[in-house]
Amino acid sequence: MALIKTTNLCKTYVVDKRQNNVLKNVSFSINQGEMVAIMGQSGSGKSTLLYSVSGMDRPTSGEILFDGKDISKLSESELADIRLDKMGFIFQQMYMLKNLTILDNIMLPAIQSKKNNETRQQIEERAMKLMKKLGIEDVADNDINEVSGGQLQRACICRSLINNPDIIFADEPTGALNRTSSTEVMDELVKINNDGATLMMVTHDAKVAARCTKVFFIDDGNIKDQYELGKFDGNPATMAKRERDLNNWLMDLGF
Repeated sequence: MALIKTTNLCKTYVVDKRQNNVLKNVSFSINQGEMVAIMGQSGSGKSTLLYSVSGMDRPTSGEILFDGKDISKLSESELADIRLDKMGFIFQQMYMLKNLTILDNIMLPAIQSKKNNETRQQIEERAMKLMKKLGIEDVADNDINEVSGGQLQRACICRSLINNPDIIFADEPTGALNRTSSTEVMDELVKINNDGATLMMVTHDAKVAARCTKVFFIDDGNIKDQYELGKFDGNPATMAKRERDLNNWLMDLGF
């Protein structure tokens, strides 16, 4: 079943009276449980597509169905509620509030949710379970400048999961990390996907994309092609073949 379906999605910016058509009639669907990577050259429209589909940016025209509802027609407050309750977000720059501990940052979306009837203690217990699952429970009381980049990104993953979202959107989630931390974070995202979560991520890294179930290649504002990888089984030999096949496909597309 399609969790997200876009039809003829367009996004146009006007700069100095000149039109810049960043997205041009983009149509695609993402099924529940998929882990989809968006790849393409710089300036191809990857992040604009992610922000449009997630309701962070309004498309100029076209339709975005999220769980059967056209979110492009919702008010700002309705969109804000959907983003808080139904979506999770992970960014390259790990935005967290400096005056809160790691644990409090993770809990914040659940505390802000109007639909959440849990007590603060219940939210804290769930947050600690998530932190334990991702191996960072020992930094719960630390400030955000007292942890490593990899730990901070895992905390961002915990925060994205705290409201049990239908989908997680990630914009270059490993872009600011070294290779070891990047691998660890991707391992966690694959586990989350294997547990049933749907993910849509922008990445320029074929090693990251090779762990996904499907890759969309965007070029000049439109999806030029897509590559089906299927679920990653965790086998290093399988991973090497997935990377090789994906790189060959990307080379054929001029990436």
